[in-house]
Amino acid sequence: MTYARFRLPIRIVAPLLTTVVIFVLALAGCTSDRPSDVEAAQTAPSEAAPAAPTTPPPPPGMAGSPATGNPAATAAEKPAEMAKVPAPEIPVSKVKYLAGEDPEYAKRQGWPVQGPPPLPGAILPHKRIVAYYGNPLSKRMGALGEYPKDEMLRRLQREAAKWEKADPTLPVQPALHLVAVVAQGGAGKAGKYRMVIPDTVVNEVYGWAKETGALLFIDIQTGHENIRTILPRFEWLLKNPDVHLGMDPEFNMIKSGRIPGTKIGTYDAADINYASGFLQELVKKYKLPPKVFIVHRFTRNMVTNAKSIKLCPEVQIVMNMDGWGAPWLKRDSYKDYIVAEPVQYTGFKLFYHNDTKKGDPLMTPQEVLALNPKPIYIQYQ
Repeated sequence: MTYARFRLPIRIVAPLLTTVVIFVLALAGCTSDRPSDVEAAQTAPSEAAPAAPTTPPPPPGMAGSPATGNPAATAAEKPAEMAKVPAPEIPVSKVKYLAGEDPEYAKRQGWPVQGPPPLPGAILPHKRIVAYYGNPLSKRMGALGEYPKDEMLRRLQREAAKWEKADPTLPVQPALHLVAVVAQGGAGKAGKYRMVIPDTVVNEVYGWAKETGALLFIDIQTGHENIRTILPRFEWLLKNPDVHLGMDPEFNMIKSGRIPGTKIGTYDAADINYASGFLQELVKKYKLPPKVFIVHRFTRNMVTNAKSIKLCPEVQIVMNMDGWGAPWLKRDSYKDYIVAEPVQYTGFKLFYHNDTKKGDPLMTPQEVLALNPKPIYIQYQ
């Protein structure tokens, strides 16, 4: 039973009842040493009479909590002659958080994660990465290819400045997140339902990143290709200290055998551990600073056995909330699929077009920073 909504009636009525009853008892010349029912109810509210039935909880993504029974009415129904103790101070109600924002919920789930301490040269958690996602061969895949290079880089710098202003405690590191292997609706010559972007295009985007002091992420959508056969071909690029990795379970269709885009794909912890181990070996082989490894997720089945994902000092894993929609839905997804299954660090994706196409506003840096834990990787598509 909660008392927060009936704070004034109890504090006013109970002392008046106490005064009247003591006066009546004094006239009658009688007292009692037995603890009263009212005293027990006031000192141990959880043991008082059961509350009235609660109403159903509000829909997901909406702030609020179930209504409770009327404690003032319950107290008033106690025998008047038992009222000997003044009402105690009633606790203030807890803060109501939107989905994904409650620090106590995050703590219960295991945040912050006790991972290996960052090695020298590690980007996280010393900086927040703000990235533009896409492919220069497509204007529909994201901001990276939607705008001409110079305009795109200016827009990225403006977004980075917004994040630094919203959270001055954490410097912002800009990045370009290039989809270097793109899932396809057709099998193609290799029969793998994926297209590997030409190395010349990859190198061109890498040059853009260097030009503006940004990191480069290469993102892999495997289609029907096994990550164990496609990832090693990018060693030539990943051996550079400012190039990192992204991996998208949505388009890994090996388990289902479906065509990419017709069903949401999945990776198991074993696949993620393979990729992390590959990066770990590159760090050791080429004496590199730790690699950042982005894993996209917006459903539970996109990553199976998440508790079995292994952490190592050479690789910093970010689980990136990749779903689009209204702010309440994005918060719900962050809570259910990122906060509820801790790995190491968290990310959050913002879609300029898909998030807003039904009239909803794009979430601001301040709104995203209200999430708990605060995302340390931000991606714009």
